[in-house]
Amino acid sequence: MLPLLTSAQIREADAFTIASEPVASIDLMERAARAFVGWFINHFPDRNEEVSIYCGMGNNGGDGLAIARMLHEHGYSHLKLIIARYNDKSSADFIINLQRIQATAVPVVQLNKGEDFSPESSTIIIDALLGSGLNKALDGDFKRLVEHLNNLSSTVVAVDIPTGFFADGEIHQNTVAIRAELVITFQQAKINFLLPEAAEFIRCWQAVNIGISESFTRSLNSPYQFIEEQDIKRVVKPRGRFSNKGTYGHSLIIAGAAKTMGAALLCAAGCVYAGSGLTTACIPLSGLTALNSYLPEIMALTRDGDILPDIDWARYKAIAIGPGLGTGADACELLAFVLSNFGKPLVIDADGINLLANRYELWESLTEGSILTPHMKEFDRLFGDHHNWWARLQTARQQAIKRKIYIVLKNDYTITATPQGKLYFNSTGNAAMATGGMGDVLTGLLTSLIAQGYTAEEACLAGIYIHGKAGDELALPNRMNVVLPGRLAQQLPLTMAKLMA
Repeated sequence: MLPLLTSAQIREADAFTIASEPVASIDLMERAARAFVGWFINHFPDRNEEVSIYCGMGNNGGDGLAIARMLHEHGYSHLKLIIARYNDKSSADFIINLQRIQATAVPVVQLNKGEDFSPESSTIIIDALLGSGLNKALDGDFKRLVEHLNNLSSTVVAVDIPTGFFADGEIHQNTVAIRAELVITFQQAKINFLLPEAAEFIRCWQAVNIGISESFTRSLNSPYQFIEEQDIKRVVKPRGRFSNKGTYGHSLIIAGAAKTMGAALLCAAGCVYAGSGLTTACIPLSGLTALNSYLPEIMALTRDGDILPDIDWARYKAIAIGPGLGTGADACELLAFVLSNFGKPLVIDADGINLLANRYELWESLTEGSILTPHMKEFDRLFGDHHNWWARLQTARQQAIKRKIYIVLKNDYTITATPQGKLYFNSTGNAAMATGGMGDVLTGLLTSLIAQGYTAEEACLAGIYIHGKAGDELALPNRMNVVLPGRLAQQLPLTMAKLMA
């Protein structure tokens, strides 16, 4: 797992690397610039393209100066360097790199306080104005300059982080920051790159290794972690010889209503395709034909109106409840019935979460180790309104610790909050998966893994990764604009087999 650091921890890791390697700070800056340029020249190979590099007077600006010099050495012949002299101070490494660039033929333009901006004709702009140390909203000349650059039609590439965008902490609705087509960031993504507020300012990002001490980075014990494929390969368990359906557990999916059987079917499909040895769907009697037609491998336990089903609790290793269940009195009674009698961790999704939000006394019966899988609106119904995703992160962490549960907060980089206070960001998935029913498949998948003997944490991390990976395998090679949940469920066995190979 890749630790994700706050801006303060990034500074600590830089300082440790400088002291322990040892390496001079100017040489670490040179290393970072070289890594940036290596990626840039592959992405923008045309040496005749006009490129303007906008630099502040701190270390981010120093990076920009070094990048300009290296691009010049690589044969980029239409470079222009603009230095925003909006501060009275400059960093020592900025001064060294300024002297180095002045020894080249790259033209340097100074922007002084209050000055108007010259016309900008470059097709590419490199943003090296302000870096990850920023801790307050832009104002004055920096704000004017950023708004000016955002109004251009140029492609913007940011060095490490877009100017004005916070690496961590709350991103407010009126934030002014560079809108970058690409961010080439150093060592690892900044935490806020992985939250939805980043969409306005970062179209895509790429992390480049600059040799920061990995052992020290891990020693910081950051609560924020980024899941990589190697982490999941260590978790998934291949099937062995002499196993049978009983080896892989029996799952119960309590879901669906007369008009929402699709959610139950998709959830059950996710469960059976992910490898549950036996899968039973507890559905309304009216949905039996649909279930038998959709997947005859799934057994049925029918519900009849307000009569509670006769559930043999000992038969099931895992139970999920909620998809398409409804939020009426019958559904509420059924959830309370399950919470009071199963005695093991549950997977709760959709209407199950909405019922918890409406009837807070149900929390008292929730077994430790249970998994809740809310999307943003469901999360806010549970825990109150939030004005930004950083606040949701902190609430998820606090509630997971307090209640000793796992909270799967769904978004592009779905986040798992654990009872130990960790926040794991998933690294798979794509926009083609933004389709109703996709979360139902995920709920079935998580339930299946628990039935097969995975811990709740393993089920969350592996299940979310597999779910997104299956979507990637369908959408990306085939350039599909939409992946339907039922098709994704069918992809699960192949995706899992590849990870187990």
